[in-house]
Amino acid sequence: MRIEGTLKSWNDERGFGLIEPTQGGQEIFVHIKAFQVRTERPQFGQRLTFEVEVNSDGQKRAKLVQHVRIARVPRRRRDSPTQWGTASYFAIPAFLLVYTLVAIVWRVPSWVAALYVAASVVCFVVYAIDKSAAVGGRWRVSERTLIFLGFVGGWPGAIVAQQVLRHKSNKAAFRSAFWRSVGLNVLAFIALIALGAPLLSLLRV
Repeated sequence: MRIEGTLKSWNDERGFGLIEPTQGGQEIFVHIKAFQVRTERPQFGQRLTFEVEVNSDGQKRAKLVQHVRIARVPRRRRDSPTQWGTASYFAIPAFLLVYTLVAIVWRVPSWVAALYVAASVVCFVVYAIDKSAAVGGRWRVSERTLIFLGFVGGWPGAIVAQQVLRHKSNKAAFRSAFWRSVGLNVLAFIALIALGAPLLSLLRV
C-alpha cells in the first residue's frame, strides 16, 4: 500500500532524512537509494509517495519513493539558472582584464597564472565527482570544500562546472557564499601582488 507524506528533514551530504506521513503517525526513515528517480535531489517540504518495509532491526523505512508532481503555471523568473549562468561566465573575462591591468602596474609572477589554471582544473574535477555522487546517492563532497577550492583560485573552473554540469548553479545559499569567496580571492590577488612588488624590488637592490 502506498502512503503519502512530506519530507520533514533531509541531510543532503549523508543522503537520508525523515518523512512525515500525511495521515499522521511515526516519521519514516528514508535513504537516497529508496528514491526510484534520482535526477533531482530531495528537498525539505517535498510531497512524496512511498511504501514501508521493516529492516532486520525491526525499524520502519521507506522504499519505492516517488515525488508527487504538482502542476504549476509556468512563469518567468528573473533569477533563473540560465540567466545567472550567462552572467557568471562574464566573471572570467572580467578577471582576465583585472589580471592584465595588475600585470601592467606590477610584475605578476608567471606561477600565479599557472596556479589559477591548475586550481580550476582540480575544482572542475571535484564538482564532477560531487555531481556523480549526487546522482548515484553516494557520499558527497562538502560545500565548504567546494567553496575553499574556489577561494584558492579554482573559481573559474567552478563557474564552468556549475553551468556545464548543472551543479550547484541554482542553490541561493551556496551561490551567495561562492561569489563572496570569488570577491575575496580577487581582492587577495590584487593585495598580494601590490604588496609583493615593493618587496621584490628591495630584494633586487
